[in-house]
Amino acid sequence: MKEQLETLNSVTINFGEGGMTIVNIILAFVMFGVALGIKPRTIKDIFKKPKSIITGAILQWLALPAITFAVALALSPAITPMIALGMILVASCPGGNISNFLSSLSKGNIVLSVSLTALTTAMAPIITPINFFFWGSMYSHFISIKSDIPMLVIPFIPMLEQILLLLGLPIVLGLLFAHYFPAATKKIIKPSQIISVLLFVGMVVVSFAQNFQIFIDNIFYVFFIVMLHNGTALATGYFGGKAAGLPLNDTKSLTIETGIQNSGLGLILLFNPHIFPPEIWHGHYGGMLFITAWWGIWHILSGLCVAYYFRRKH
Repeated sequence: MKEQLETLNSVTINFGEGGMTIVNIILAFVMFGVALGIKPRTIKDIFKKPKSIITGAILQWLALPAITFAVALALSPAITPMIALGMILVASCPGGNISNFLSSLSKGNIVLSVSLTALTTAMAPIITPINFFFWGSMYSHFISIKSDIPMLVIPFIPMLEQILLLLGLPIVLGLLFAHYFPAATKKIIKPSQIISVLLFVGMVVVSFAQNFQIFIDNIFYVFFIVMLHNGTALATGYFGGKAAGLPLNDTKSLTIETGIQNSGLGLILLFNPHIFPPEIWHGHYGGMLFITAWWGIWHILSGLCVAYYFRRKH
């Protein structure tokens, strides 16, 4: 299995300078659209019932990356370091917007779901690079001790600077636009979300078109790893909510919020050479790309299954 997965590392995607400008514009547009749905009232609602939102933040920011690190370490004899770092990157991303729809479908606490998505998205420019740097560096350290592989150096400051610029600025602009132009926001929020999804899907298809056969050759292994990781994330949310003694509706939402990650953000970050410089990563992080991309497909399917199950659970 490990030898087979090594073939993924040879995959490199180079958009060129002009292509990266387009990718960055797409990312800025996506984050601007996400920020349009974050209302000041939503932020205020966070503090009305702090227990659930605090539990959700702990699960997202602390529990999920830590448990992902443990799972990656346990699987290290069978997976490559790049696959493991791909898992850690996904766990470091904020919750995905589709989680709000799935939470509503499951008859969960939609206010909690929206509030938690808003909170994790707003804090993503800080939390995502910190978590990926901390857990990624720790994993690299452990593996370099156990195996004869060089320790990977994860550049924190360049990553933080780029993510603050690429995520922070569009989020702030989106929040300001939604606040000062509420009527216009209502008109453009739905189209912007649809366009964002189409742009992202198109970008992924173009990016991986030349490497489709490599993905097909490894689909079984990638599918198994993502399914295991996503199942672990869903279980973290569910049992975390139960352990905190939260109501069932809150636990439903926390399960979905923890299991649905904005892996699209992780994929776009991987495309950026300023965040993942080829000279440091030697251009071989295809394993991270495939794990992150497949997560974006699988978590929708698993999320729908969980939501339909929760919908019948009283």
